[in-house]
Amino acid sequence: MGFYDVCKTYQSLDFKEFEKKITEQHVERVLQKSYLDQEDFRVLLSSVAKKYLEPMAKKANALTTQQFGKTILLYTPMYLSNYCTNQCLYCGFNTNNTILRKQLTLDEVEKEAKAIANMGLKHLLVLTGDAKHKATPAYIGECTKVLAKYFASVSIEVYAMDEQEYVTLVECGVDGITIYQETYNEALYDEIHVKGPKKNYRYRLDAPERACSAFVRTVNIGALLGLDDWRKEFFLVGLHAQYLQSKYPETEVSISLPRLRPHKGQFKPMCIVKDADMVQMMVAMRLFMPRVGITISTRENSAFRNNVVPLGVTKMSAGSTTAVGGHTECEKSEAQFEISDNRSVKEMKQSIIALGYQPVLKDWEKIDKDNSLDSCLVGK
Repeated sequence: MGFYDVCKTYQSLDFKEFEKKITEQHVERVLQKSYLDQEDFRVLLSSVAKKYLEPMAKKANALTTQQFGKTILLYTPMYLSNYCTNQCLYCGFNTNNTILRKQLTLDEVEKEAKAIANMGLKHLLVLTGDAKHKATPAYIGECTKVLAKYFASVSIEVYAMDEQEYVTLVECGVDGITIYQETYNEALYDEIHVKGPKKNYRYRLDAPERACSAFVRTVNIGALLGLDDWRKEFFLVGLHAQYLQSKYPETEVSISLPRLRPHKGQFKPMCIVKDADMVQMMVAMRLFMPRVGITISTRENSAFRNNVVPLGVTKMSAGSTTAVGGHTECEKSEAQFEISDNRSVKEMKQSIIALGYQPVLKDWEKIDKDNSLDSCLVGK
């Protein structure tokens, strides 16, 4: 049974009815457990559990330190292209939006790579719009070969691909993917993805598993918070991560908590996700899945990001831009969305150190030995 079948089982979940049965004793009992099941996770996402954020946070902090140490891995996004064939209501790259469209040449890719590498970062997240005829898999592969000269890890956040396409990109040097389902609500998904290849809910949902089957080293998933009831969405994010981690133990599974940000267009969040809600999701996830990575990007402001460092976060972006060509002096496109934390890599490192944590710029290295690809973990 694939995750689509699991997801269908929970589509009709009524969290309001579920919460009527939850008491403080339920939450206290879950907090005493060493291993949590899916129903325990639902309990920790309930409104009743909000009263227990402090003990949840303390336990999340202890589990994170035990599994990851007091470290925060830093990375930055790099946009290759913003051409798009989709009409996603929530996205600045929507093909109906009148914006400057741009795609980097390989020379411009190298220029961007050098600028980012000069910041000291060794982990890169590459992004494009969904225009497969423009930013083709072959183009992304050629860009990756250039980027691999400068970075220990190159991940991609692009359109959903077939398994063989992921295999080919791994051969080019891609070792991670980020792909958000946006919403696990299939009816809502159809409504907000008006037109384009991304409208295929099932194909998108199965993409992380295809990447795992292609032996992508790390797979990062999430839901775009603000589209539907966050409790239901994040519960399914947790189940999705658990499904992947259980079925593909050799894959490093992580999750992100992307909250909707202002962008080109008129779309407004369908529901409000407060800071306290973000904290509850984060600590509940850590208690449910102690080994999962948790990423908080520059969608969030500096004060919030500083405050949540001890609560389960393992990875953060720095020196970010969501514009194509945004790290150099070449002509920039319009940004996909507005970022909230404009700190440089140096400022991020200083903030993390001040919080008693170690900023990590590289924790992964590929070693070509006897024509085979061995791997080792390094912290620098």
